[in-house]
Amino acid sequence: MKQPHASLAILTLVAGIGGTRPGVTQTASAPNPDSAAIVRYLERTVSWYRQLDVLRQLATEPGETLQLSDNQRLANQVVQLAFEFARADADFIDKQAASSRAAGQGSVSSRYLALSRLSDRLDGQIREARAEIEALRQKLGAATGRQRQTLLTQLAANQSELSLAEARRGSLRIMQEFVEDSSANGLGATGLRAEIEGLARSVPGALAKPASGTEGAPPAGGSSYTPPPAGTLKGDAAGMWGLMTDLFALSGKNRALTNALRLTDDITELSQQLRSPLVGRLREMSRRSDDLARQADSTDTAELEREKKELDALTGEFKQTSSLALPLRKQTILVDLYRRNLTEWQQTVKSRFASELKSLLFRLAFLAVLLTAALGAAGLWRRTILRYVHDARRRHQYLLLRKIVLWCVIALILVFSFANELGSVATFAGLMTAGIAVAMQGVILSVVGYFFLIGKFGIRVGDLVQVAGVTGEVVDIGLVRFHLLELVGGGGKIPTGRVVAFANSIVFQSSSGLFKQVPGTSFGWHEVSVALSPECELKAAEDMLRQTVESVFAGYRDEMEQQHKQLERTMTVAPVGILHPTSRLRLTQTSPEVVIRYPVDLKHASAIDDRVTLELLKAVEREPKVKLAGSGTSGIKLTADLSGSGPKAGS
Repeated sequence: MKQPHASLAILTLVAGIGGTRPGVTQTASAPNPDSAAIVRYLERTVSWYRQLDVLRQLATEPGETLQLSDNQRLANQVVQLAFEFARADADFIDKQAASSRAAGQGSVSSRYLALSRLSDRLDGQIREARAEIEALRQKLGAATGRQRQTLLTQLAANQSELSLAEARRGSLRIMQEFVEDSSANGLGATGLRAEIEGLARSVPGALAKPASGTEGAPPAGGSSYTPPPAGTLKGDAAGMWGLMTDLFALSGKNRALTNALRLTDDITELSQQLRSPLVGRLREMSRRSDDLARQADSTDTAELEREKKELDALTGEFKQTSSLALPLRKQTILVDLYRRNLTEWQQTVKSRFASELKSLLFRLAFLAVLLTAALGAAGLWRRTILRYVHDARRRHQYLLLRKIVLWCVIALILVFSFANELGSVATFAGLMTAGIAVAMQGVILSVVGYFFLIGKFGIRVGDLVQVAGVTGEVVDIGLVRFHLLELVGGGGKIPTGRVVAFANSIVFQSSSGLFKQVPGTSFGWHEVSVALSPECELKAAEDMLRQTVESVFAGYRDEMEQQHKQLERTMTVAPVGILHPTSRLRLTQTSPEVVIRYPVDLKHASAIDDRVTLELLKAVEREPKVKLAGSGTSGIKLTADLSGSGPKAGS
């Protein structure tokens, strides 16, 4: 009785290695779980196995791919052991169902027994028919004549009876197989095997090779996965945009790993619940075998026979129970290794997340410092312009240049901070620039034209200009277009109340010219012509008329001299003539004329023209030697804006 005791002790040690979790109650009740618990356990295991598909999408690094490969191998073995346990339990339940059928319980068992009895009776008839046929054949060898013919007739009849009996027995056997299959797949507890096989077909990859011992087991030290060194993280060389994208990916990966660990813990807990009663039953049987071993040896044959039967029963039950407990224990070891690998993977993800978050915060702080420095420099630049640049036009130009430079610097800082690869940024910027240049050619020309308009000889608000035949005063200069207040009339220019807009790109058009005063000047040339009678002395009349205009010019000579000096300072290359009235004689078809040209201040052009006209009329009236052609004062004509842009006025 020592040998069975040793076998039971070894099996108990193997099945119960590692003990049970604290808080789990061990019981010695029926060791086999019911069908619902087995199906629920397999469904949980299959769901746990399928979460590898999610983890497979998360494995983006070489180390993670190796980790996933190890876990895939462990998961396959866990699923194989789960189905091994379930099939063993299904076999145990089938044996119990067979015992119930043997006891004659249920309508299906009664039908099965009736078919069995009928089949046995037909087997007896077949044996008797074959014996009679054999006897007739032996007699047929010695028979002759009429007796032989009789034996042949009997032999043929017996052969027909044998064929009929065999046909009936074949039909009964088909019916017996149908009843057995129906009982095994659809009735009572034996339907468990059909559910097990259905779940097995849902994970064909995991069950491609059945688990056998320690074949394909992981190394003793656990997973061979080695986390990548901290200096090789992808985020170290990426821009802030890449870091933020990677942080979102790592956060999602961490959540998926947490969910995988939760499912793994659920599988471990469920496996422990199924294994605990089995281990309790094994320990109870081990204690019973120890009690039998400690009993004194008996010489009574009946007592020895009873002890032998009890030990044989314990051995059979122990083998049956250990066949259920061992797969669960192996599965627990593999699941622990699987969980350890997931924990290492999650720790690596958390470490990388912390490292990249720290890098992102550092770069954000550095970006804030750069932007603050750029804004500070722009503010200092603005104060310098306001303090040292007194010309309003130049101040506006410098402030605009400051704004453009500031936004360009901010854009460059943001691009270089958020870009992952500068090469791709350069390529993208080149393609985008080419597309913008084609689609917005007119706008780009207008923007470039703006810088020509505000140049040395450009325009500013308040200038009197002529563009494409329109004369007006500049009221606004934008980055894309400028606006004029339209003017008409004599030298004073009367506003029409309309604003005319021109694109800045007009400076690049050869058909449309832009005319304006030289910066710092505001003068124009007007001309007055006096038609004289041929009877008067022309030279004396010319001198008298010119002196009359010069007397008017003397009232604003100083202002014209200042503008002349400004013109000389501006036009440093081309020579500039003096601003002084000039005269000449001109012959026409009707009479000779004295033409006098004189400069005027455009701001007071109308008043100057009025004074010139009045003084000329007074001079003609005082001097009898000067006679005008025709009658009255129709011989005096005044022409303004000798450039040809202004209207003509006569008096």
